[in-house]
Order: sequence, then structure tokens, then C-alpha cells
Amino acid sequence: MSRIYLQTLINADIQNVFDLARDIDLHQKSTSKSNERAIAGRTSGLIELNETVTWRAKHLGVYQNLTTKIISMEKPVQFTDVMQKGAFTSMKHQHIFEIVEGKTMMTDIFEFESPFGIIGQIFNRVFLRNYLRNFLLERNKLIKTMAESRTHLKLV
Repeated sequence: MSRIYLQTLINADIQNVFDLARDIDLHQKSTSKSNERAIAGRTSGLIELNETVTWRAKHLGVYQNLTTKIISMEKPVQFTDVMQKGAFTSMKHQHIFEIVEGKTMMTDIFEFESPFGIIGQIFNRVFLRNYLRNFLLERNKLIKTMAESRTHLKLV
């Protein structure tokens, strides 16, 4: 199983960051390069515990569908989604939020396993892990920008 661990320090309120991280509409904006769209389940707004969303996106030149379900949520400190259907053998994404010196530390723990045994493992190491890491970094960059601009607007 491959694992991606990212931390993003955001100068914003924890509840604001938590809500942005589970905002379907913001996610679609952050994934415009892959033309990712929510096509079933929760398709807009804030996803909640036990809800599913099916994403359709073009990755590596091929359109794919991925259905995930929120299996755990403790507002505003964590939520976890897992793959129900999709191209991976398995996928789990933990989103953790904590207050650090008046800011919010957003932690992503993204675990996935590709099909095709040893060939899938090699593909993960050579390409897919970095591809997915960059995908998450792009998403986190938009969350940070939006959260910090909202904080700035509240101060004005």
C-alpha cells in the first residue's frame, strides 16, 4: 500500500478550514485540470457523515469514476473517506485538523493500492504516487488561499 502524508499550515479558523476541505464545489474548482465533476450522491455543498459522492474525471488520458463514502467525521477535527467503487484496489483519505499557535494545521493521510500486483506497485512508485501528491497539493493550495482570504475579509 502506498501512503502520502501532507501537512498544510493555514492562517484561518479550524471550522472554516474543515468546511472548505469537505466542500464539493471547491473540490471541483481545485481539480479543473482533470475536469473532475461530482455526478452522483452528494454533488454540491458540504459532504456529511455516511454520504457518498461519485467523481468523474480524466486522469492519465482516461475518464474514470470514483465513488467515496465519508465513514468517520468529528467536527471540526477530522473526517475520513474511503473508496466504494473505482480504479484502485483500495483507497482511504484521512483529513485531520488541529489548532497550532492560533492557526490550523491540515493533515492529509492518503493511502491507496493499485491493482495489477507487482506491476501496480512499480507504477505507484515510479509515477502514481507523485501524480496524486501533486493533485492533493493543488487542492490544498486552493483551500489555503480561500481560507486565508476569508480570514482577511473578516478582519477588514
